[in-house]
Amino acid sequence: MKVITSHNNADFDSLSSMVAAKKLYPDAFLVFPGSQEKTLREFLIHSTLYVYDIAKMKNIDYEALDTLILVDTRQKTRIGEFAKIVDNGKVKVHVYDHHPPSKEDVKGEIEVIRHTGASVTILISILKEKGIPITPEEATIMMLGIYEETGSFLFPSTTTEDFEAASFLLSKGANVNLVSDMLVKEITPEQVFLLNDLINNATSYNINGIDIVIAEGSTENYVGDLAVIVHKFRDMENINVVFALFRMEDRVYIIGRSRIPEVDAGHILSLFGGGGHKEAASATVKDMTIIEAREMLTEHLKHNVKPLWMARDIMFFPVKSIDADALIEDARVLMVKYNINALPVLHNDTVTGIITRQIVGKAVFHKLENIPVREYMSTESFTVSEDDSIEKVKEIIIGNNQRFLPVVKEGRLIGAITRTDLLRVLEDEISKAVFGKLETHDLYQKQKNVKKLMEERIEESTLQKLIDIGSLADSVGYHAFLVGGFVRDLLMRIDITDIDIVIEGDGVIFAEEMAKAFKVKVRPHKEFATAKVIYPDNFKIDIATARLEYYKSPAALPTVEHSSLKLDLHRRDFTINTLSIALNRHTFGQLIDFYGAQRDIKEKTIRVLHSLSFVEDPTRVFRAIRFEHRFGFQIGKHTLNLIKNAIKMGFLTKIKGKRIWTELSLILIEEAPEKILKRLQDLDLLRFISSYLTFDKEKEKLFLRMHDVYKWYELLYKGTPCDKLQYHVLGLVDHMKAEEIAVFCKKTEMTEHLRGQTIDNMMKIRETMTQLSYGMYTIKKSDFYRLYDRLSVEGRLFIMARTRSEEIKKSISNYITYSDTYKPFLTGGDLKNMGIKEGPVYKEILENLKEAKIDANLKTREEETAFVRRYIDERGITLG
Repeated sequence: MKVITSHNNADFDSLSSMVAAKKLYPDAFLVFPGSQEKTLREFLIHSTLYVYDIAKMKNIDYEALDTLILVDTRQKTRIGEFAKIVDNGKVKVHVYDHHPPSKEDVKGEIEVIRHTGASVTILISILKEKGIPITPEEATIMMLGIYEETGSFLFPSTTTEDFEAASFLLSKGANVNLVSDMLVKEITPEQVFLLNDLINNATSYNINGIDIVIAEGSTENYVGDLAVIVHKFRDMENINVVFALFRMEDRVYIIGRSRIPEVDAGHILSLFGGGGHKEAASATVKDMTIIEAREMLTEHLKHNVKPLWMARDIMFFPVKSIDADALIEDARVLMVKYNINALPVLHNDTVTGIITRQIVGKAVFHKLENIPVREYMSTESFTVSEDDSIEKVKEIIIGNNQRFLPVVKEGRLIGAITRTDLLRVLEDEISKAVFGKLETHDLYQKQKNVKKLMEERIEESTLQKLIDIGSLADSVGYHAFLVGGFVRDLLMRIDITDIDIVIEGDGVIFAEEMAKAFKVKVRPHKEFATAKVIYPDNFKIDIATARLEYYKSPAALPTVEHSSLKLDLHRRDFTINTLSIALNRHTFGQLIDFYGAQRDIKEKTIRVLHSLSFVEDPTRVFRAIRFEHRFGFQIGKHTLNLIKNAIKMGFLTKIKGKRIWTELSLILIEEAPEKILKRLQDLDLLRFISSYLTFDKEKEKLFLRMHDVYKWYELLYKGTPCDKLQYHVLGLVDHMKAEEIAVFCKKTEMTEHLRGQTIDNMMKIRETMTQLSYGMYTIKKSDFYRLYDRLSVEGRLFIMARTRSEEIKKSISNYITYSDTYKPFLTGGDLKNMGIKEGPVYKEILENLKEAKIDANLKTREEETAFVRRYIDERGITLG
């Protein structure tokens, strides 16, 4: 038995090649090894022009199979179950393919492999050569394959042989109108949405001197025919090289298109397990965020794109050098004579280091001119070969701040590159590197500037402070950026609070410059490279040096090093917190979005930047859920899976109490903490805070009542605020025993003050509720007030929410509303004027007066005076 098959996700070139092969092997069965592209599926369902008996994989008798004919592929990984057949050595394999070779290729007994735009072109030439007749229906199907695979003869991969094959098919009656109807279709609304995503999320990278566009699209549901979207995007923007990443469901799909020989799309996407041609390829990635996929793609591009510029193209030669045994004075003379700032140091004609004019000058100052150069040369310098790419040159000169770069061949010095040389030939790329690490944001639309939004949403005095900071940054040669939550909240048009500014430079030095320029106070934290700036009006701004963090172990505190803005933002928890706004004069208001934050804000989704985010810092789990409910967002599928994995792997058990308490306290002061706590309960996260914590339905109802009581008190506004954190802590520990509360407070490492408040408040609350339950209908109104006097504001409000008794609620409500009206008019001075001798008796009289005012409803000073006179008479208190 013979079988003709092609690759998974078959397209029209696959079908047309199979139909053509059937003419060569008339007794063979046609079998698809897996799925087909959407347009091909629709053709197979609706076509009435040509019906082939296509067999199903499950109906194939593998034991009877003796010949396997592969068309439009020879990669073992792309032929499904047939891969097992070719390994057994019992089946003959015939191959007809136009793809470039790969390590996974199947070796055929017969192989016809040629570089054509379409695989069917190869088979058509064989049919033509053998004189095998073709019907108009067969010619139409084969024409579909050529048109689709060559992009209607517009792709660079198109060859003269493809044109000849199409001409031959036309002579055999191929219906070009049908071909046009099948291949030229309006894109769907879902595809339009993704196309818009690509346009808005396009970034141009200059890699090895070649501009490569990487664009991103995102949707929760699967959308087919991604290649159509990419072609539309490429043609609209006239792009030579584009890689489009689509996040759909739990996968990332990558489509690559290249019009230039320096970028082999097929090879690059084969590194992701995909495949294709130099001009067109695709890959599917699992278990990776779109950010991680993009970063991996850029790394592959850096190492696999053929450079337009190489070191030999910009180096100068010959190069002045000095021997390692020469003296410092010799180096000084050479530098002065030839006006040069650096010399490569040679030993046996091999570069061993670099000596700079700065080092030579200092050595001479310290009377060391007769010491050999080898003693003070820099040995931690890099070299490049003449064939190294311009990208490597940039990494060393810009990334490692090495101003002089020797070029060597087999260890021998053949040239050198200075920073000035690089500036001359790559001025534009260097400027991009300074501001955006060789990235141009929003290349295909005007760069987004939010200056007008800032003017609308930020107070004039605050905005002026930001303008002044940008101008100061210009004057000291730094770059200043607004970052984090401030920018996020600005774009979301919600209340803006704390201002954080990142400096590309030294943040502490910049804060000191602010102190000189603006007469502000500075509190530096040099160990963290940060500072708090306090203006005369008590307005505060946090200044930080752009830095990166790395974690030596899961859940450990981060180690911090100086870095760039991009790496500083990459250390942040979620994409929505990675936005920044430039403050320097010429770029003021420019929005910078490295990681797709605008898209995720639009989609209302919380996503991490990389898959190890919760491993490095498990407290981000609590933050994700807090942000989810604060903003009404949802946690992305992949991010939620990572949270569940962190729980399963036990990373949250490694968090120290104080860090957990920080996250819990932030949750408890949110607008609706009950929603967050319920989500924590559902995800089984409360146990990592304390084994005593629970949030069942009864607790949820309690928190909802607490929420209503808190809002009532806020509207009442009695002047004494309710501490929201303390209030909700009471709700958390309400079900615990006294000793469990003490353990909970200790384990979470809450402040001593709050710990004492919590234990004391719960003790008084429980005592008060016990007394109320027994004496509600027997004690006087003033006795109620005496009970409530000993409680904190939080304790009173908590009892109101906790009790089911309407009488108790009413009595506390009356106390809160009217207690300040029961303060007596009379004071100790009045008692003295009445002739009462000073002493402890004053306190006794005033307390009894207050009780009488509450119980007897005394309303005037005269009534109070009359009560006091009666009281001292009844008690026999003598007048002084």
